[in-house]
Amino acid sequence: MATKRLTVRNIREILRLGLGAKLTLRQIHSSTKSSVGAVQKVLAKAKAIQLRWPLPAELDDSALEKLFYPKNESPQNIKCPSTNWAEIHLELKKKGITKQLLWEEHVQQNQDCYYSYSRFCHHYSVWKKKQQRSMRQVHKAGEKLFVDYAGQTIPIVCASTGEVRTAQIFVAVLGASNYTYVEATHTQSLPDW
Repeated sequence: MATKRLTVRNIREILRLGLGAKLTLRQIHSSTKSSVGAVQKVLAKAKAIQLRWPLPAELDDSALEKLFYPKNESPQNIKCPSTNWAEIHLELKKKGITKQLLWEEHVQQNQDCYYSYSRFCHHYSVWKKKQQRSMRQVHKAGEKLFVDYAGQTIPIVCASTGEVRTAQIFVAVLGASNYTYVEATHTQSLPDW
């Protein structure tokens, strides 16, 4: 969760108490109800840019805000280039493609503004939930059997010779009961079928 941005009024009060009254971080925290970390960041920034109390007259609210928040956008409001989630969804269906790989491509393509990995995954899951589900199919018992070979293979080692062969995975599923039959075969040819 992003930290809440301090108002200019809070920044002025922290500067007054820290630079002018020389109060401790805890005293400023209890007086302003700002977190200790926020107080510390404001005072560290003030020290880095060599601010003194009282603040110069030309340092109005907008100038003070620009000093502490150079970009006038909070991280939540930054709009990154639109990402084609449908394309990402199709890419994820390919063998060996992960969200991590697609995120790394996203970072390379959008050097100026890109999502963190967690935001990338969050936006993808939000997009995915909005998509229409596939149509529901009702099957009568014993009416349909779905068969296919799985795309990936597994290695089988012969115990006597040590020879390694790949096995094709045959899968059959009954439509109504989802009863599944799986068998490893040497090839996908007709004799093994």
